[in-house]
Amino acid sequence: MSKIDYQTLLDNALKSVVKEALIHAQFNGLGDGAHFYITFKTRAPGVVLPDFLRIRYPDIMTIVLQYSYNNLHVSDKEFGVQLTFDGRPFFIRVPFSALVEFKDPSVDFMLSFHPRGSAPAAADNDMELPLDDKPGTVPDTGRVVSLDEFRKNRKK
Repeated sequence: MSKIDYQTLLDNALKSVVKEALIHAQFNGLGDGAHFYITFKTRAPGVVLPDFLRIRYPDIMTIVLQYSYNNLHVSDKEFGVQLTFDGRPFFIRVPFSALVEFKDPSVDFMLSFHPRGSAPAAADNDMELPLDDKPGTVPDTGRVVSLDEFRKNRKK
């Protein structure tokens, strides 16, 4: 007989609170100064995020839903929203399984989650590194090279 995983049961129940709050915002907007801070794992499976954001936030990221968000869509397993980064609109998608924290500071409300360790989602710019036995590769000498050496030569 296996043990009951109460942490998972609790996380799933609390994520339904987040889902309902987002559905409310989807259909009614955020009024009375409400705003959501949503923190999630950027490399969790199913997260859709522009590569430049995945590079800036390689592990976790917090988004704010307050004034300037569009096209909020909530489903059973995830939510998607259009936000502006660097003056340009981008659509991101976050599965509820990737959530780390949800806050609504307007009512002093916060939930924390314990996402399970899983294989990270691949970024669009991830590339397989060449193997040492492939022709044209540089052998690993174990030497650490400072980028400052190259920067100095470039300025001359």
